[in-house]
Amino acid sequence: MSLLLPKCSVLATSLSLLHQSRRTRRAFCLKMSAESPPQLTQSLVLASQPGQPVQVVAAPGVSDSDFRSAIDSSLFKQWLKNLQSETGILGSGGFSLKRVLVQGVDMFGQRIGFLKFKADIFCQQTGSKVPGIVFARGPAVAVLILLESEGETYAVLTEQVRVPIGRLVLELPAGMLDDDKGDFVGTAVREVEEETGIHLNLEDMVDLTAFLDSSTGGRVIPSPGGCDEEISVFLYRGCVDKGVITQLQGKETGLRDHGELIKVRVVPYGNLWRMTSDAKVLMAIALYEMAKKGGLLPSKARSPNSSI
Repeated sequence: MSLLLPKCSVLATSLSLLHQSRRTRRAFCLKMSAESPPQLTQSLVLASQPGQPVQVVAAPGVSDSDFRSAIDSSLFKQWLKNLQSETGILGSGGFSLKRVLVQGVDMFGQRIGFLKFKADIFCQQTGSKVPGIVFARGPAVAVLILLESEGETYAVLTEQVRVPIGRLVLELPAGMLDDDKGDFVGTAVREVEEETGIHLNLEDMVDLTAFLDSSTGGRVIPSPGGCDEEISVFLYRGCVDKGVITQLQGKETGLRDHGELIKVRVVPYGNLWRMTSDAKVLMAIALYEMAKKGGLLPSKARSPNSSI
């Protein structure tokens, strides 16, 4: 037997169910809000602005351990040191740092590899905020290897998969510093051996960035608008048999267990500036040519101890 309700009864029942649903959702939202964890925050006092504490805050999704690691990392500490240096943004007193929002942390084993944060820095005179998005990855090294053979000079490059730009790139052998010791030369030699199979002696390396004016810090900065990376560019010059050039060409290298799929490419130095858009290559060419023109380079070319 069917039961037909009047239209007004159906409407009243529908409204009652709607109100109950809204109350349930409201109660659920209130409960979820009450159970949400408090925002991670820490206050820092900088020597350059002792009366203005800086609030460091974790963005949603950043864990407590990652947040603490970020604050204690050499990347973050070096950034604060740069800010307060004689030539730093806070050094003159014309700017102030109010807040830092830690947005992302990428761990390389037990250490932080990449750190992403946003800094709220204000001009004291105008009160306006300056752009402050930071991708911190720290110092790195790159090596320009020039090998002379039968009257021709060749440059040794690596061909690597670079996901951020979506293609293969010809580059100088390069890498990030793995620790806080600042062993730039040792890192350069190690990266060359890992990426090319060539073992170089520390004493044979020439730091091309050391020829820059002292006000630069002796390193090149490829993307200061968004990244803190500073690169020391080294030079190695050697003499080899033509067979060494042949053996190097197309050699597969890299730390395969770390996902490094690298091939060695050898190109005539005279064509190098046209062969790649890698900024490290182009910076190294400019530094090398100017140092050579200024008579700053040692004259003797070495024979590398190669494990090809």
